[in-house]
Amino acid sequence: MVSLRQPGGTVLGDRIRGVLLDSKSEVELGGIAPAAEMALMFADRAQSLAQVIHPALEDGAVVLCDRYTDSSEAYQGAGRGIGAERVREMHRVVCEGFQPDLTVLLLPPLEGSLARARRRNERNVRVRGTDENRFEREGDEFYGRVYAQYREIARREPQRVVAIEDEAGIEEIAEKVLAVVRERMERRVLGFVEG
Repeated sequence: MVSLRQPGGTVLGDRIRGVLLDSKSEVELGGIAPAAEMALMFADRAQSLAQVIHPALEDGAVVLCDRYTDSSEAYQGAGRGIGAERVREMHRVVCEGFQPDLTVLLLPPLEGSLARARRRNERNVRVRGTDENRFEREGDEFYGRVYAQYREIARREPQRVVAIEDEAGIEEIAEKVLAVVRERMERRVLGFVEG
């Protein structure tokens, strides 16, 4: 199995991640225009596809990626107001429409998940010295748009996206995720055998 995160996961991607997520980017760069933010996300994604994802799949590996184009549709498309259609068009051009076989969307209630993300990032600042709080500094309206778009993506693509809308503990959520992945992989194996 190969795992990576977006942005990040390659040398170029980690540099892009530093620019996009670090709170200091707002001051040092004078802000990041929404279209530039989206372009950087897709530059990272293109590099991940070329350097990690496609080679791993060609070797028969399972690839686990923390975030992909759905996140751009939610954050840049809805959150930043660029529009979902523009993000999907960028995906078509840059990623040649390549989609995961399965997307597990963890969608607990918004307030609790946002509070956890902010606490996690504050802890990372204290422990690791990394400040990836740029997005977490956005207000409730921004996150309301992001959350609503994630729900829309799950509604629009039920064959690919499985939403787990639960605020259970980490062990229970992990069991649910594993059940979804097992079921999908078993279905895929049976498809190869029967196909």
